Amino acid sequence: MAEVSTMQAVSFGVLVALYLSLNSSLNLLNKWSLGVYGFRFPFLLTSCHMAFSFMVLAPLAMREPWEVHRATLQKQWKGVVYIGAFMALNIALNNISLLDISLTLNQIIRSAIPVVTCVLAILVESRFPSRQELVALVTLTLGVMLAVWQGTVTGKPYAIAFCLVGTVCNGAMMTFSGKLLSEKLDVVRLTFYTAPISLLCLAPFYWTYERAAFMAYWPSHINGAAFIILVSSVNAVCYNLVHSLMIKKTSAVTTTVLGEVKIVGLLVLSAMLLGEGKEFTLKMTVGCGLAMSGFALYSHTKIIKFREGLQPRVISLSAAGGSAADMQPLKGDGGLLHRATSTPSSLTDKP
Repeated sequence: MAEVSTMQAVSFGVLVALYLSLNSSLNLLNKWSLGVYGFRFPFLLTSCHMAFSFMVLAPLAMREPWEVHRATLQKQWKGVVYIGAFMALNIALNNISLLDISLTLNQIIRSAIPVVTCVLAILVESRFPSRQELVALVTLTLGVMLAVWQGTVTGKPYAIAFCLVGTVCNGAMMTFSGKLLSEKLDVVRLTFYTAPISLLCLAPFYWTYERAAFMAYWPSHINGAAFIILVSSVNAVCYNLVHSLMIKKTSAVTTTVLGEVKIVGLLVLSAMLLGEGKEFTLKMTVGCGLAMSGFALYSHTKIIKFREGLQPRVISLSAAGGSAADMQPLKGDGGLLHRATSTPSSLTDKP
């Protein structure tokens, strides 16, 4: 039993490390591509990610007979459409909002994703958090908001509204993913089913905002653009699979909590390794401290729940209510648990 628990802990640690590393590498690659290199076509880039995921996963998904896919889609098609549409809307609305909103305000609003996901989990999955979990999520969110605050929070009303709606869409995508994955839908088929939906939803945004500019950009940047699309697509498909697996193994709320901790970790590492300690103000220090306190409290509540789930259930007998002979038969995995008699010898008559 101890060896199994150790293996589970190691595998979960590897999964968390993969999730954080792939998340960070994808964000850094996208930031470099869209900002530094000048490939300013986020809708096209994300559409390529979705198309690549569908093509790569098709051979794996289609090993199952078509009848299996048809039965799954007949039962889960609403959830698949919701996840694909919410994913596309989250990306599209967030990218549009960045046109007329400061990055600081954008990050502050999106720091509320764990709380939004928690509320949606109550509405969609009827998962009610404990008081300790709620306090931990609010503390974590406030801490991240303080940590990313850079003093400039300007934004046009429409951009702020788009960012808010995009944040809700992100939480909804996470929540519906958790619901479908908890119903035995594997991560490969989930990504395979939702990719075309997201691609279809993103196509109008690309056609409206980026098509003409990309047609002029492509002839003089073929090699660089192809490299960016290919490398980021490979990173994206790996991240999408690990992200879905994280939700399946934990929950949508826990996955968003890890994402918030990643933000704080990157701030601290940049201060320690990149010489940005002078920019680390008292406000940012307090924010990081609050965020880590919230994460510690949330982790503590999850560990307690995990240990409680491992404890064997004990049936207590009340002397006032009668002896063991008065108990009704209990159904077990192998049938009925026979009624015990009041004589001690009956317990030793049979092996």
